[in-house]
Amino acid sequence: MVAGEEPPRPPATLQAGTNGAEGGSEMSFQTFVQQFFNGVSLGSLYALIAIGYTMVYGILRLINFAHGDVFMVGAYLFFYLVALFHLPWYLALAGAMLLAAGVGMLIDRAAYRPVREAPRISALITAVGVAFLLENGAIVALGARPKAFPRPAVMTQVYQISGANVLGVSFWVPVLALVLLALLLLLVYRTKVGMAMRAVATDMEATRLMGVDVDRVISYTFAVGSALAAAGGIMWAFKYPQIQPLMGVYPGWKAFTAAVVGGIGSIAGATLGGFLIGMVEILFVAFFPMHSGYRDAVIFALLILFLLVRPTGILGAPLKEKV
Repeated sequence: MVAGEEPPRPPATLQAGTNGAEGGSEMSFQTFVQQFFNGVSLGSLYALIAIGYTMVYGILRLINFAHGDVFMVGAYLFFYLVALFHLPWYLALAGAMLLAAGVGMLIDRAAYRPVREAPRISALITAVGVAFLLENGAIVALGARPKAFPRPAVMTQVYQISGANVLGVSFWVPVLALVLLALLLLLVYRTKVGMAMRAVATDMEATRLMGVDVDRVISYTFAVGSALAAAGGIMWAFKYPQIQPLMGVYPGWKAFTAAVVGGIGSIAGATLGGFLIGMVEILFVAFFPMHSGYRDAVIFALLILFLLVRPTGILGAPLKEKV
């Protein structure tokens, strides 16, 4: 793959892990198990990215189109932490998430805070500009040539589950994603920072009048969302082990679709939407392998359908504009 091409796609077929003596019905069940794990794995990645979109939107009513490129930044940070400092993968994962959180805070401080009081179209244009800056900056600084991504041994092991061969990455990626989601829920619902985030999302001006530093809370929100996007980028590279500066474009758009389908502004909705989009994409390829090239069209058609029929998403609530 060369720079400018879309990122690696989920596999169209899965290794059945059967021999010729086994019957067709057993083969179908094994394939279903593998497809299920692939769908959950892909969906968990979309969910991690979608949560970042929905957290920022919940507070600022801003679609942060640069979020998919923070996904790319996280993968590169992990790559260089391993390549230059020889860190174990779990320390490199934590380090890349922390550094990506700093990148998110910097983006908010340098790009979004100056246009906080400007019309929304100004913030939207700024988000697009930041996305292009990150993409082209990465091409100039890091090169457009794809880089082979290091995968830990645990991600390449093959597990036998219900007679099916399941690659370790398809098993461990959802587990890691669920752990991160649990930590996020603890932050949002069991800490003062999380309480402040929810207060700002409910009524920013009232929260400001109560003495809360709203700009700091928004900065923390960008940090959390960026850390989750970085984790998603790293685990995406575990599944499809090469990285390049435009790797976040397609996953970012599909995660945005997941956020809209689930209910943008709702963490539970973003999670549900992520898993739903992942399963739809994998199952479409499984049932219609001859039309696998249309998988993106199916996902974006689903986005259009929800915008027409239920624009608030599955779990979203109608927004009330203040006058």
